[in-house]
Amino acid sequence: MNESDTNLDPSTIARLHDAADKMEIIDLSSNYMRGLDRLDGELERTVFWDDAYCSYGTYEGGPNEFVDFCQNALKSHLANHHFLGQINIELNGEEAFGEVYYQAFHRTKDANLNQRDVFISGRYVDRYEKRNNVWKIAYRSELVDWVRDDPAADTWFANSPMILGARKPDDPLYDREKMRKRS
Repeated sequence: MNESDTNLDPSTIARLHDAADKMEIIDLSSNYMRGLDRLDGELERTVFWDDAYCSYGTYEGGPNEFVDFCQNALKSHLANHHFLGQINIELNGEEAFGEVYYQAFHRTKDANLNQRDVFISGRYVDRYEKRNNVWKIAYRSELVDWVRDDPAADTWFANSPMILGARKPDDPLYDREKMRKRS
């Protein structure tokens, strides 16, 4: 269907285009987090333009090395869980600016091999560009608002029948055939 085939006024059509653009941008953050949690560097890399700049304090530079940095830092963790909060996107033609709230859980081990629960909360401050009708991150910086580091506190899982998350390819997310199972 063409826009001219609808009975929608131009301002409604523009708002629908803006909503679609914002959803595509929000998907970038969702895929970024999934790439971190599942240790899926290929997925994480898809959210950045090749000339993007990543500013994290602990890393400053391009996306290829940044993804390697992230994946190597997280692979020693026992588990990771990133959670998105409010996402504010300001569109400006083929460029957009965003503030993305996050919380990140990391199960780690200290020097004595004791398990630790590290929680980091903050915001990504982003600039996105739309090129050839595709949105990707052109600039991302991570701002840390608070951190909490505690002894691991979920011994309940030791004897639990719950299905636990894993990393790619072992996470149930990647078993599409199992998801087609019926009763």
